[in-house]
Amino acid sequence: MCCKGFLKVMMFVFNGIIFLAGAAILGVGIWVAVDRVSLLGFLDHIKDAPPELSQLANIGYLLIGVGAFLALMGFLGCCGAMKESKCMLLSFFIIVLIIFLVEVAAGIVLIVFEPLVEQFLDNIGETVATSIKEDYGNNEDFTAVWNSTMNELKCCGYNNYTDFTGSPFVSDTSSYPDTCCTNSAICNEIAAERDPATGCLKALEKLIKDNAVLLAGVALGIAALEIAAMVVSMILYKNVGK
Repeated sequence: MCCKGFLKVMMFVFNGIIFLAGAAILGVGIWVAVDRVSLLGFLDHIKDAPPELSQLANIGYLLIGVGAFLALMGFLGCCGAMKESKCMLLSFFIIVLIIFLVEVAAGIVLIVFEPLVEQFLDNIGETVATSIKEDYGNNEDFTAVWNSTMNELKCCGYNNYTDFTGSPFVSDTSSYPDTCCTNSAICNEIAAERDPATGCLKALEKLIKDNAVLLAGVALGIAALEIAAMVVSMILYKNVGK
């Protein structure tokens, strides 16, 4: 009975942590979805962009779905352990196993296709630069989205300041966006060339790499909790009624 009680407590703790992790992912997803204008909104204004590119804008909704599902799963796991329901415990085990296998498959796909993703982002650079040259300073929505993105990521253009050369904004004002000059009050072509700011593609890559260890730690932690939860749920399942 003592061992069984300990396992029930462990099951409750494991699923409580999974619930909190799901809530955290849900929160990040909501933030990305709400703030998508500054983070990913410029994708909507790229002319002749590959259809796959627009799917990046839906990552916030994907995170919301995953987070909500994990939170619900953690809640059901806690209930199954406390009520000692064989049906709930078995259902919980199957759901966690499926999620675990999907996560492993997704991780393998990301590792295998990472070079292709980098190549894809590099290839669309010319398309994005063309859109900037045509619409920045001419299209208010497009200009606002890019200004918000550059201020958020502290970057300049998709590649660098040359993306704005020949744009309506530069033609009318003879200046570049303020984020294109890191140490100059007046941002003209000479200042932008002398002290070039990082392009938004590189800034986004740096943001992801800077948080890669944290993201990997969270992923490994969730995987370990899922494995532990599956083991404990099966032990409780076999001992229900004993």
